[in-house]
Parts: sequence; structure tokens; C-alpha cells
Amino acid sequence: MKLLIKGKVKEVYEVDRETLEFVFTDNISVFDKIIPNQIPHKGETLCRESAFWFQIAKETGIRTHFKELVSSNRMRVQRVDVISDYSKLGHDTRNYLLPLEFVVRHYVAGSLLDRLKTGEMKPENIGFSPGHTVTYGEKLDEPFFEVTTKLEKTDRHLSMKEALRISGLTEDEMEHIRRTILKLDRRIASEVSQRELIHVDGKKEFAFDKDRMLLLIDTFGTSDEDRWWDAEAFANGNIVELSKEFVRQHYRKTGYFDALEQARTGSRPEPEIPSLPEDMVRRTSELYIDMYERITGESFE
Repeated sequence: MKLLIKGKVKEVYEVDRETLEFVFTDNISVFDKIIPNQIPHKGETLCRESAFWFQIAKETGIRTHFKELVSSNRMRVQRVDVISDYSKLGHDTRNYLLPLEFVVRHYVAGSLLDRLKTGEMKPENIGFSPGHTVTYGEKLDEPFFEVTTKLEKTDRHLSMKEALRISGLTEDEMEHIRRTILKLDRRIASEVSQRELIHVDGKKEFAFDKDRMLLLIDTFGTSDEDRWWDAEAFANGNIVELSKEFVRQHYRKTGYFDALEQARTGSRPEPEIPSLPEDMVRRTSELYIDMYERITGESFE
């Protein structure tokens, strides 16, 4: 097979003109940086979680690009074109990856709180009254839907106007995507609540097939793409991070995140991300295995 894309954590191979194979590696990345450690079993957990959710999506009536699970860390999917030149995308374009990532947030967490603290966003932007002091972990009255770039070097948030312009989507198609995600998120929340998990937020990606019919693609609902909290701890007023956020928080505590943000804001060279301590590698691997079992309800062995 021919290697087409070597991503931060996933490799994409060409099987034939209509099929791709995803290989999920044990690499881990945060803040668009690949950490110089591998996390044992991480790739396998993400691949199997993805296959689980594609089956759930199918049961929910949502079309996807998933074809089959080849091995514990490999899956085959329907192929679409990747067109990075926005000027070539329009309302009649078919069989292509939408150059967007769609994020739906159900609680205040992560970068959303960062943007609120800096004033980039206001409380009223996410449904709170003006002047409200937003705190980490607050539940949003309504899910907050936003869009970022997919094919650019660093993801950036987009207005709906720009998202429509660069993607070739119509307003009706954008609304269809939003409704599809909300429908799937309701199913995800219902599924994991049985195993004492809260689905906090997550990203999803889409494409159009040869008939310009919507396809849910890539991966979703994993410990990388989505954020999860322990429901029992949350009910007792505590937040226990059960996703890649566990690793992000490590780099926030060490000061690396602040240094990275300062470099990016000041257009200076970005600092290399340090390796994780051995204990963090072990704990992260255990987290991914435990989360596979809690997300899917299946044994990892």
C-alpha cells in the first residue's frame, strides 16, 4: 500500500481508488505538537473506539465512510478527495473532504474557558447573561456549535460566514451538519451515561460522496477527539479528566502551554514540547485502556 498522509497520530494508506486504510499509531499530540513519547496501546484503543461509534452512527441513521476493521489498529474507509485550494470548492463540488472541523461543547472546559478569560469570547456568546463569571465545568444551557479549519497548519476558529465561503457548503447543508452532530451527541451521552461518564465536548468531520450526500468521516468519540469526565466525581463537585485533556493539563501545570502561547502570539519560534515523565506515560496508557472499556462497555483484552 502507498502511504498518502503521515499525520500526527494516524497514517493514511491508499488501498485502491475507492478505499483508504487508517493506521492508528501510539503517538500522542497536544496543542498541535507531537510529544516525543509513545503511549502503549493508545492506537489500538482509538481504532476500536472509532469502529464502535461508527456502528452506533449507523444504528442512528447517519451515513459514514467506515468499511471494516482490518486489525486492532487498522480500519478501511471510503475514499474522498482532499482539496486544499478553497477556490476549487463550491455548491456543486462532489466527493470531497470538507476542510472544516465541527466542535460541539456541552460544558465550559479547555480552550473555551481560555478564550473567555482573554476576552476573545464573551459569556453572552455561549448563552450566559452579560457579565456572568463563567467557571470551569459549568453546563451550557444549549450546546455551543463552532467551526475551525481542518487543512491549515494550525487550526483557527472561523465565523460561519467564512466557514461557508471556504468549504463550499450552503447554509442548509451547514444546518444539516449541526443537527446531525446534535443527534449523534445525544446518543453518545445516553450510551456512556450507563458507565458513569459525561460527554463534555468533541469534534467531528464530514465529507460529501459522489452524489453530494453527507458522510461522517475520520474518527470521533475517542479519548483523543472528545473530552470526558467521571459522572460520580462531577456530582460531588469534582472534575476528573478522562481524556487527552489529562496530558494537556500536565503541560499547562509545567508552564509549557503558556510559553507556547506567548511564542505564537508574539510570532516567535515555538518551544519544543518536552517528553512526558515515565510515570505519566504509564498512567496515560492505563487511562486510554480504561477509557476504551468505559466508552464501549467492552473488555480491552
